[in-house]
Amino acid sequence: MRSNFTQLYLHAVWATWDRLPLITPDIQKNIYGAIIRHCEELECTIIAVGGVEDHIHLLTGVPPTLSVSNFMKNIKGSSSHCVTHDIKPGEFFKWQGSYGAFTVSHDAIDKVANYIRNQPYHHQQKSIIPTWELNHN
Repeated sequence: MRSNFTQLYLHAVWATWDRLPLITPDIQKNIYGAIIRHCEELECTIIAVGGVEDHIHLLTGVPPTLSVSNFMKNIKGSSSHCVTHDIKPGEFFKWQGSYGAFTVSHDAIDKVANYIRNQPYHHQQKSIIPTWELNHN
């Protein structure tokens, strides 16, 4: 093999401060857009982003040079900065300090992506996967 080959997929979940409903419909797409832009800057491949008013799920392919902790620090920090400086300047917005990160096999990408894209439905129908929702926080 002449070059490196990796398939590294990460399902990340993080919540708003105290699980407050800060991701309102009027800013949700802008927050997702900011997350997508920053992922692209980190050379990640966006597969799915979704969530509800108090947390976000992200499925992405990550380069082997990027640690999970640096990835999360960058994505959470840049998206929070975007909200507080560009989307809703002067209004309270903050992420919790913690996050969940799960590796995803190539065979499970579609299942995880569909779960992420259908977050409102899963929460309404109470068909969530508790581990992926960080209910212990």
